[in-house]
Amino acid sequence: MSKINMKTPLVEMDGDEMTRILWQQIKEELLEPYVELKTKYYDLGLPNREATGDQVTVDAAQATKKYGVAVKCATITPNAQRVEEYKLSQMWKSPNGTIRAILDGTVFRAPIMVNGISPVVKNWKQPITIARHAFGDVYKATEYRVTGPGKAELVFTAADGTEHRQTIQDFQGPGVLQGQFNLDRSITSFARSCFQYALDTKQDLWFSTKDTISKQYDHTFKDIFADLYEKEYKARFQEKGITYFYTLIDDAVARVIRSQGGFIWACKNYDGDVMSDMVSTAFGSLAMMTSVLVSPEGNYEYEAAHGTVTQHYYRYLKGEQVSTNPMATLFAWTGALAKRGELDDIPELTAFAQKLERAAIDTIESGVMTGDLAGLWEGEKPAQKVTGLEFLRAIRTRI
Repeated sequence: MSKINMKTPLVEMDGDEMTRILWQQIKEELLEPYVELKTKYYDLGLPNREATGDQVTVDAAQATKKYGVAVKCATITPNAQRVEEYKLSQMWKSPNGTIRAILDGTVFRAPIMVNGISPVVKNWKQPITIARHAFGDVYKATEYRVTGPGKAELVFTAADGTEHRQTIQDFQGPGVLQGQFNLDRSITSFARSCFQYALDTKQDLWFSTKDTISKQYDHTFKDIFADLYEKEYKARFQEKGITYFYTLIDDAVARVIRSQGGFIWACKNYDGDVMSDMVSTAFGSLAMMTSVLVSPEGNYEYEAAHGTVTQHYYRYLKGEQVSTNPMATLFAWTGALAKRGELDDIPELTAFAQKLERAAIDTIESGVMTGDLAGLWEGEKPAQKVTGLEFLRAIRTRI
């Protein structure tokens, strides 16, 4: 068959460790035989981030703003152990945090559901979509290690030179400090994205923070959501028969566990990071979740919501066969290709991406799957555990 041609390139962001291996296998087995792939390639693997002083991450984000659609592999955010392992000059910040700070917007994450694997929470019947703010907070925070006694102050100097000071803590000994921020315009973009996504998908929208404790920071999020809803979205929600409500995040957790699913749960940046992992694991596996960043300008970045599967990578380097689930990484590619096809009016590209997703799900439902799913399998046929590469080749057989 002739390959499907692309008009505009995808921004391709390569990553680290086992997901980097899967990235190449997905391209070779499932994409390049059928699509004349056109990409702007950026290597966000940790060695290249070190070599470029992390400029490659900034360049990839700027390219996404130029071309409109990106697909990203999982990457390492180094800790002290990684600095030693990779001989890094510094503890580079999260590449996802850098990209999201440049693009702004909201990350929408939803589980990939298949017949034969039931959620751990038995009353969950429909997907729960996490809408995660993708700007600021702890991911752009400034940190300081306090080594001895002293006074820490929060200082704001206004444009007119007026200075505002608040004492954070009188330290009597060692400790640690962190200063984080957000912007009203970014919070407004986040709220608007959530309301619009709820309308588009006809789902209820929940939003949760901890405003009873964080009476300025979190309360600002709550107020912006409430004001925007009353002024612009309330009537439209009522027309669609859907609802919006706010609750404390600890109450939201209890409500989520008791629910049947089928709604959007909007969270601040770090809350969304943690809760999306909880939701995806409860639905089956961290590798069974889609993730897309949507910016206010209409740019899209598709990614895997999990890490680089380090332990599998170490075993892979020893020559062992590893059963790594490639679904989230594959769905990052299919999501990006489908969106590129939609924006460039290439229906055959969008259709191919949709068929590839269906083939992947059908492969699991036929009983062929990776090890993380085999232990959860409740289907009629026995689970056939295969390696990640064997799983990709089984999908190709179906395609």
